[in-house]
Amino acid sequence: MKLMRECRICHSKSVLSSQSTECYNVPMDKQTSWGKVANWYNALLETDEDSYQKKLILPNLLRLLEIKKGEVILDLACGQGFFAREFAKSGAKVIGSDISPELIEIAKQDKTVQYHVSEANKLGYISNQTIDKVTVVLSLQNIQNASEVIHEIERVLKPEGKLLMVLNHPAFRIPKQSTWAWDGKTQYRRLDAYLSESMEKIQMHPGDKPWEKTISFHRPLQFYFKALNKNGFSVSRLEEWVSHKVSESGPKKAAEDKARHEFPLFLFLEAIKTC
Repeated sequence: MKLMRECRICHSKSVLSSQSTECYNVPMDKQTSWGKVANWYNALLETDEDSYQKKLILPNLLRLLEIKKGEVILDLACGQGFFAREFAKSGAKVIGSDISPELIEIAKQDKTVQYHVSEANKLGYISNQTIDKVTVVLSLQNIQNASEVIHEIERVLKPEGKLLMVLNHPAFRIPKQSTWAWDGKTQYRRLDAYLSESMEKIQMHPGDKPWEKTISFHRPLQFYFKALNKNGFSVSRLEEWVSHKVSESGPKKAAEDKARHEFPLFLFLEAIKTC
């Protein structure tokens, strides 16, 4: 039976099946926005002193960015401005952009960064070849039209400008296709797929609020290298970052800690605009 019901994403009245709560006239980038969990995400980054963002990703990014006073950095899909604020503290002129009005509203509480609500592939407020460096941190994997985003980044970057990306490692962290496993002696990483691209809905709060989800896309490494090459980039650096955390005492501690240092959680790519 078909009924007129309100889509929980766009709040429009549409003909939906009795089992559906989402319509299909909403752009995918709207569905992948983290706006609906903005307050939770902000609280997580601001209060968790042992988060990967604070303890692992930020120090490495600051090391690799080599920020020079006055250079212009675009933090694309910046969320609530966690990284953008830190870049500004190092002397850069920082522009932050995110599709979520809710996250940008939180970000604007800080006045050191210029923020915009915008889709990642439509940066019309930025002129051609005016940005020194672009960062995309843990977000390209949540954007459907990743190739279009890379194309737009190429447009705004100056010649020899740099794109710095951080991803959940696509070889070891595949949504719903990878997991930790234990055989009684060894902690190992099980992979059920890799080369196939996929899209999965991910619950934001494990064990709580199952209706709050975002969408993640898995793409193999070759996808990113091909997209960068096609859009005039040359990959200049690759790093793989392992967890800084350690297990509590117990029979699995040694194996778990060893596995943490063998299987990286995050992939860092630096690419230079070559044309």
